[in-house]
Amino acid sequence: MDKFWLKSYPKGVPAEIDYTQYRSLVHLLEEAFRKYAARNAYVCMDKFITFAEVDEMSKKLGAWLQSKGLKKGARVAVMLPNVLQYPITIAAVLRAGYTVVNVNPLYTPRELEHQLNDSGAEAIVILENFAVTLEHVLAKTQVKHVVVARMGDLLGGVKGMIVNFVVRNVKKMVPAFSLPTAVQFKQVLSAGSKLSLKPVDLGHDDVAFLQYTGGTTGVSKGATLTHRNVIANVLQSDAWLQPALEKEPKVEQLIVVCALPLYHIFALTSCCLLGTRAGALNILIPNPRDIPGFVKELAKYKFNMFPAVNTLFNGLLNNAEFAKLDFSSLKVSNGGGMAVQRSVADRWIALTGCPIAEGYGLSETSPLATCNPADTKEYTGSIGLPAPSTEIAILDDAGNPVPLGERGEIAIRGPQVMAGYWNRPDETAKVMTADGFFKSGDVGIMDERGYTKIVDRKKDMILVSGFNVFPTEIEEVVSAHPGVLECACVGVPDAHSGEAVKVFIVRKDPALTAEQVIEYCKEELTAYKKPKYIEFRTELPKSNVGKILRRELRDQKKAA
Repeated sequence: MDKFWLKSYPKGVPAEIDYTQYRSLVHLLEEAFRKYAARNAYVCMDKFITFAEVDEMSKKLGAWLQSKGLKKGARVAVMLPNVLQYPITIAAVLRAGYTVVNVNPLYTPRELEHQLNDSGAEAIVILENFAVTLEHVLAKTQVKHVVVARMGDLLGGVKGMIVNFVVRNVKKMVPAFSLPTAVQFKQVLSAGSKLSLKPVDLGHDDVAFLQYTGGTTGVSKGATLTHRNVIANVLQSDAWLQPALEKEPKVEQLIVVCALPLYHIFALTSCCLLGTRAGALNILIPNPRDIPGFVKELAKYKFNMFPAVNTLFNGLLNNAEFAKLDFSSLKVSNGGGMAVQRSVADRWIALTGCPIAEGYGLSETSPLATCNPADTKEYTGSIGLPAPSTEIAILDDAGNPVPLGERGEIAIRGPQVMAGYWNRPDETAKVMTADGFFKSGDVGIMDERGYTKIVDRKKDMILVSGFNVFPTEIEEVVSAHPGVLECACVGVPDAHSGEAVKVFIVRKDPALTAEQVIEYCKEELTAYKKPKYIEFRTELPKSNVGKILRRELRDQKKAA
């Protein structure tokens, strides 16, 4: 393939990266632990931990997991927000030779049960705030080992006790739960200190992460990310950022704002793993929805790198205190997860002086596939150029490349592309071409410089604040309500979240209200999947074989 886009690359960005410099992610992590031992690696609620401490604690947790008899490759679920236990836990799981299954802490019991059973997870590390969700489903899963962490665990003596007391008794953030066989995170570290972590022979093809993403069938599927996939993407991201990071004044230690959830592939790669390799300090923000609290934290640091989604950039711009912060050290603002709106990008550069470099990728691509140059001077409205060692093809419905400037499905080939969907060869076959391209489901146009613009979506997926929502799943939940005869779900434009979930319903019970449907969905769906709009109809548009035509409903909304 003619990589004509390389002529548009910023000076100093290589055409290829060499992922063979690390045999596994464990080698990448352990190199950083040695190299930056004395540096602070993470800060959360004013508590700093060094790379040496991450090294030590992850060894203890890893040794404890090994002592439970889990075999190499066993899946360990991690259901934690952005707290200090998260980076320790994923380092421990990987070093012990296991696979990390990242779980959204806000999942409902139904969603959690599916993910634990689909992945075959045998152990889970979970924050106590969400333990009641696990209690509902534990008996129906293969999970044998439960480690329960508390917000204050690693914050130090008195402070940790105060935080745990406030979280439990003042803010009432921990619903009562009963998990009799669970072990406390701190007890595990104590027990692990008497054990030795046994080195495990890991290679590029071993599975590092299962990142769950929605399925066209409504069932969430695990994107199987190998050590090669994730190492490659860390190195691709690192190479891409250099032109911005090399600018004067140079920083001694990179400071990264980690407000995006670490269980999501964007923050996992661009904050946690990239930050580790660079010896950066990650500022962990457990609850970025609390914008005033988030801004207070930001005021304490001269941050250099700010990955975020459009909704987060927008939320901050609408906070008066945010405008008073010192942005003089900000070198890179990464936009991803959803389209960055021009109005937001323009306001961000006017306030911070640092343009948003929008990128694109998916869980299936670890995630980075394309990005605007990190040292960009302006908002381009495109998703940028293919990353190093990455090819982008624009394909027609028959899978053939279209002429430059024409619409087609964006397909991605490179070392960051997943090995396939976990235990789903049929689903993998639908998205992988014979020559190794992953078909994204997004429709784009590539110009003569190699920049790609997304113009449509082939799949019925809805993108809410960077999270995938699949209509089939919403429809399954809503149609189970006794008052619903049939329903259809589509995405509609939303100024706050990019898109929002709208459900069209034909009632079985004429008295059914929108409020009742939304309340019902709260029990079954995590917040970002919940319908924002309900519209009742007497009938839904259907094809001649009786299939509900979502596209017609979407087009009707556009016309309106």
